[in-house]
Amino acid sequence: MDGPPENDFCSICHGTFRIPCQANCSHWFCGNCILQVWDHGPALQPCKCPLCRRQITLLVPSDDSSRQRRAPDVSGVFTKIERYNGLFGPRSNGLMQKMQDLPFLLRRLLRDITDPQRSLPFFIRARVYLATFLSVLYVLSPIDIIPEGTN
Repeated sequence: MDGPPENDFCSICHGTFRIPCQANCSHWFCGNCILQVWDHGPALQPCKCPLCRRQITLLVPSDDSSRQRRAPDVSGVFTKIERYNGLFGPRSNGLMQKMQDLPFLLRRLLRDITDPQRSLPFFIRARVYLATFLSVLYVLSPIDIIPEGTN
């Protein structure tokens, strides 16, 4: 099938498909919508299909959106889809590919850890451990950043 069913709509934004992509579970989504679902989830795991809850390990853009690949708004989505497929796709990633993806994943993890709205238990624990570590480091440090008294 070269595109989503004619009378279908994106189950995330409930609108007509913009840059339609088919997941490995055969459900269709807007490219931006499914990437936003992944963006709000764990950085190191593939997102789950909003309809069937299976992990999405491959996103395949429709033929029509592939023909529009040169458009600026479409090319950005295609770049993100290629990155997603590179991280979670069926082909095995070598050590060099993982090293190239490391800056992207570290930025994403840092953003997730510092986001106060994030309610994932891993990030809550990570923030507590980080705060504890920095507190111990400050107490043991000979440098007094915050003076205790002016006398």
